[in-house]
Amino acid sequence: MPQRRSHVAPSAEQSELAAALAALRASIESPVEFSPEALAEAESATPDAPDLDLRDVPFVTLDPAGSKDLDQAMHLSRAGSGFQVRYAIADVPGFVKAGGALDSEARQRGQTLYLADGKIPLHPEVLSEGRASLLADQDRPALVWTFTLDSAGAVTEFRLERALVRSRAQLDYVAAQKQLDAGQDGPLSLLGEIGGLRQQQEQQRGGASLNLPDEEVVQKPDGTYSIERRSPLPIEDWNAQLSLMTGMAAAELMIGAKIGVLRTMPQPDEEAFARFRRQTEALGRPWGEGRYGDYLRGLDKSDPMTLPVLEAAASLFRGAGYITFDGSVPTGDIEQAAIGAPYAHATAPLRRLVDRWSLAICEAVSQGRPAPDWARESLPQLPDLIQQSAQRASTLDAETINRVEAALLHPLVGSSIDATVIELRGESRAAVQIAEPAVTASAPVRAGTAPGDTVTLKLTSVDIAKGEVQFAA
Repeated sequence: MPQRRSHVAPSAEQSELAAALAALRASIESPVEFSPEALAEAESATPDAPDLDLRDVPFVTLDPAGSKDLDQAMHLSRAGSGFQVRYAIADVPGFVKAGGALDSEARQRGQTLYLADGKIPLHPEVLSEGRASLLADQDRPALVWTFTLDSAGAVTEFRLERALVRSRAQLDYVAAQKQLDAGQDGPLSLLGEIGGLRQQQEQQRGGASLNLPDEEVVQKPDGTYSIERRSPLPIEDWNAQLSLMTGMAAAELMIGAKIGVLRTMPQPDEEAFARFRRQTEALGRPWGEGRYGDYLRGLDKSDPMTLPVLEAAASLFRGAGYITFDGSVPTGDIEQAAIGAPYAHATAPLRRLVDRWSLAICEAVSQGRPAPDWARESLPQLPDLIQQSAQRASTLDAETINRVEAALLHPLVGSSIDATVIELRGESRAAVQIAEPAVTASAPVRAGTAPGDTVTLKLTSVDIAKGEVQFAA
């Protein structure tokens, strides 16, 4: 499930909310510091030199401003009536040797954990933000996907190979979007065209992307809290399409070789759809007819209520998991329903454990070699490792949001608040949607209340430290 990430603004750093988030960080059952052995490996590990030299290709990276853990770099060009997309991924399989201290610690962590006041990285920063990161003006080994696309944006062929690359520039979303909006030529001039075509391909598959917003919690001079949401820029959606395209190619390679790990997700059930419909009605942006993917694509990005709708839509993206296989492809539905195709995580190895397996297997298969022994032997253990880290991330995400929403509601203690019932939880409680501030909460309701009803609640107490709110009907 996609995660909402809340960031604490400097004005709130010494607030009760910041203290609550710091306490939450300290309670996480995950390693924080790296062992001396893991740090030594991160500082000394050196991948084998690639045979292919692509340093003449002017790759660039595109990330949030200030990022240092750069997993991907791209180069876009025209190829006849279509396009060529080169997508370079940090060569983490080359830096992290199976069976070493660094590998062991990465398996314990599973993924980088994002908190409102920082992060707990999967790999030491000397590696994830230094030696393996695709930083500008640095020679780096990488796993390079090369795609040929036709004029409609469909992939006609692709390959994966290890190569030496050199990024020419570290671009950020905001500055790059301004450059594109101004019509200036640059390394991303084709991104909007290619990304738009890939969005059309997604629509034809019946897919539904969900690009959740970043949130910043701000404490005002009067001591009250507000939340500032940043609308995803078009360039972020276009960039995400390249990652999705790569993940589908990785799944295709592994399915063809009958070995690998897929990211799966079932279609939402009717109850989930009904709940989301009620939430959209409560937020004043009802979903009528048609597929939910088309509804999400049709939302007005400039509408301030779009972001709460997208957050509510996250409930449709539940049930995702991983399946591994070796020797035969699993029977049954192996698609990622929101993407509308089989899919694998293969573009963020600096931040996600599973991508190292996907990339190592895909590179071997693409080059006509058997999958590495270490990857094959550890495949059966991989889902449990990922599930443990996913549970930590999910708990952290939920507890963070509870504390943030408690802070937002704190000024309203003692007030009456109108809310819409979105789901009954027994005879006397329900999940309710508050429109302003946009918060989903559990509250008592009177007998006979039905989903879709508007109820008036009194906010009786708020505990920011625990992320708890209490209502009376």
